[in-house]
Amino acid sequence: MASPEETGGGSGSWSSNNNNIDLEEAQKIILRWDSSASEEAREKMIFDGDRHEADRYLLAVDEIQRSMSSASISATAAAADADGGNGEDSSKDQAQDKVNSAIQIAMARLEDEFRNILLSHTAPIEEDALTDNPAAAAAESSSSTSAAESSTAAAESGEEDRLSSSGGSGSQVLEETNLNLSDPIPRTGSSVSNSSGSYRSTSSIKELDLIPELAVYDLRSIAERMISAGYLRECIQVYGSVRKSAVDSSFRRLGIEKLSIGDIQRLEWDALESKIRRWIRAAKVCVRILFASEKKLCEQIFDGIETAAVDEACFVETVKGPAVQLFNFAEAVSISRRSPEKMFKILDLHDALVDLMPDIESVFDAKSADSIRVQAAEILSRLAEAARGILSEFENAVLREPSKIPVPGGTIHPLTRYVMNYISLISDYKQTLIELIMSKPSTGSRYSGDPTTPDMEFAELESKPPLALHLIWIIVILQFNLDGKSKLYKDVSLAHLFMMNNVHYIVQKVKGSMELREMIGDDYLRKLTGKFRQSATNYQRATWVGVLYCLRDEGLHVSGSFSSGVSKSALRERFKSFNGMFEEVHRTQATWLIPDTQLREELRISISEHLIPAYRSFLGRFRSHIESGRHPENYIKYSVEDLESAVLDFFEGCPVSQHSRKRSQ
Repeated sequence: MASPEETGGGSGSWSSNNNNIDLEEAQKIILRWDSSASEEAREKMIFDGDRHEADRYLLAVDEIQRSMSSASISATAAAADADGGNGEDSSKDQAQDKVNSAIQIAMARLEDEFRNILLSHTAPIEEDALTDNPAAAAAESSSSTSAAESSTAAAESGEEDRLSSSGGSGSQVLEETNLNLSDPIPRTGSSVSNSSGSYRSTSSIKELDLIPELAVYDLRSIAERMISAGYLRECIQVYGSVRKSAVDSSFRRLGIEKLSIGDIQRLEWDALESKIRRWIRAAKVCVRILFASEKKLCEQIFDGIETAAVDEACFVETVKGPAVQLFNFAEAVSISRRSPEKMFKILDLHDALVDLMPDIESVFDAKSADSIRVQAAEILSRLAEAARGILSEFENAVLREPSKIPVPGGTIHPLTRYVMNYISLISDYKQTLIELIMSKPSTGSRYSGDPTTPDMEFAELESKPPLALHLIWIIVILQFNLDGKSKLYKDVSLAHLFMMNNVHYIVQKVKGSMELREMIGDDYLRKLTGKFRQSATNYQRATWVGVLYCLRDEGLHVSGSFSSGVSKSALRERFKSFNGMFEEVHRTQATWLIPDTQLREELRISISEHLIPAYRSFLGRFRSHIESGRHPENYIKYSVEDLESAVLDFFEGCPVSQHSRKRSQ
């Protein structure tokens, strides 16, 4: 049997300009390519072969379709009715049946050809093409790495910023707290985005030519004929099934998994955090490249065919499932259980979606895609609400953080580190959060009289945005909680040192972040500075007033002609009291810790400025009275230089014996 191409020619089948086929020849061409009747026709595809043959087949289909709407058959039938000829009736029916059969065979063949062309030209998109602006992506990756490194550095800023001599107590504190203090900074894997409330332009959309131009022409030619013959649904189904597979393949290359909302919500946070980073990158590619390119292909093939928006229907049929799958991930995150460590990934998702919304509205502008646009907008709203809720829950967690074990040496509490690193990151997301946080903290005079909550009025801070008030409120409740923890120390001096360390750390963190300092404001920063200085003063009073009281003159002088004017017994007791008190302070406070080097040195200098002159003066006035008696070494144990050296041992966080060894080395 000759192949369909070889038997296609015939005298009289073409007009003189080779551009028309009569009905009889059109039927022959259709039947020659009937894959149900010919093995040869089943094995070969018309549009894979000679272009001339493909054009002839389309012309044949056109002729068949014209004949269906032609008045010739109807006119013949009408004439037959007029003549009363039953034979003509039969002839009409046979002609109609042949045309109907031919069109069904042609549509089945065109459906196969349509599918074959799509499959032949559906290849995975190149890796380079699946990048949303490669240069920007590289810059973002570099920025992300820097942000993560700086966050880690902030969380682990030097040995002086760590707990010292914590033993088992530090871990117990972490176990008891409601906040995950073991990770001081909730790590952010993407660079901070300063989104704005108005959507930007859609110039970021990058449409690819998914199928070659000639293949697009053939697909459109076939689609026109199938749709005009009433095979719209079949055409859309074939197109959608093939292109869905192509989109699914691209999804897999982008690392987008088919997970239900339940699956996503059951993921551990570390795993989910990684998937959020991947989703943000993938979503940009999907909307701006993958979906946009699919839309362009649909328009190339279907735009303008019939009056219905066929291109829109095909596009939505192709990408609705993948789009829902894509956005279901963000939706699952938006409705997941809220916890402080999720804040910054929630904000990353929010910023990414804000950035994508104009592109989503552009790509999914069809009426039939309303549900996709609505889903994206609802997710954006839920992400914003989640961020507001997390901030509120974080405030409550800071206020109620329950650890009851004092940190050794009065150093910086893990809660202080966690909270200040957290709000420093919040300030990095200032542009986003200023738009999301629209109400003031739930505090003020309403809480007056409640001993479990600090009272704060915001009247003097009225000019500040609500976000700034929330940050100030977090610092207020942090100090309130720390004040409660300071009462766990039996030594009141250590309690003051603890407050000094922690409030000083708060001040330094505010000063170290330009964004945070700008929002907190210099007025409130001065108040904080005054608080830690007051704690330092309170420490000195609690510790050194008693010690210096031993160096007063009162009670040492006596009257009498045989007396030198000084009671040696009282003087000996005074030296013994001083020695005992200083030894105890020295032994104890050497194990206390001031992590900040400058603060430690400033406090030592302040101690020396009060202690050394007083001791030098006292020793100068009364040394001779002790040295003239028996065993003066039992009373004068310290020279001025000894005291100066001993003060250097204070607040190092280790016993005096270790300091002695250090000095001897």
